[in-house]
Amino acid sequence: MLVVRRSQDRGYFDHGWLKTYHTFSFADYHDPKFAGFRSLRVINEDRVAPGHGFPTHAHADMEILSYVLEGALEHRDSLGNGSVIRPGELQRMSAGTGVEHSEANPSKDEPVHFLQIWIHPERRGLKPSYEQREFGLAGKPSHWVLMASPGAEDQALRIHQDVKLWGAVLQPAQSLGYELAPGRYAWLQLARGEVSVDDVHLNAGDGLAVSDLTAIETEAHQPSELLLFDLA
Repeated sequence: MLVVRRSQDRGYFDHGWLKTYHTFSFADYHDPKFAGFRSLRVINEDRVAPGHGFPTHAHADMEILSYVLEGALEHRDSLGNGSVIRPGELQRMSAGTGVEHSEANPSKDEPVHFLQIWIHPERRGLKPSYEQREFGLAGKPSHWVLMASPGAEDQALRIHQDVKLWGAVLQPAQSLGYELAPGRYAWLQLARGEVSVDDVHLNAGDGLAVSDLTAIETEAHQPSELLLFDLA
């Protein structure tokens, strides 16, 4: 079964310095039909104006992934980490027993466009940790790249949940299949572009829940960037 979450149906808030879309219920936005999917809890698509950002705030017991599409995102946290995340890179922060962090757009003239993703961890009370890596999806067209997994194989980031996060970039007319093991689910998020998944047409910002299927086939109609979560 395929269930579409259309971009225009997501929660949307314009705070001036921040324009944000919520795929699932988040903060003051509540949608009982889209409160998460399996262990996937949040997909927020954010655009932050130059020189602005999220001041220091606390998290606990959540796996937090940040994926930049355009611009740069500066990260600082109470673990002593400081970095700038750029397109092609993925950051994972396990909040665990508690961590404080801030995120800001360090540019004076360019906005930053990124996805922030929250996943429920396998258990509460984990030791907070952080890692970041460059994956360069644009240099690997029509090929799934493993970016996060519980086993951290193939240089993926380690995520503390039974989830594998794959990314891919497709050019027009390229197609890419994905096989699901029995009892597994998938969420496909189209970060940009235009694709068809089996007989379902998706535009940038759309999401797709996949259940009770063993395989899907994605074909691009424009240059496209996809994230696929393989979930228990």
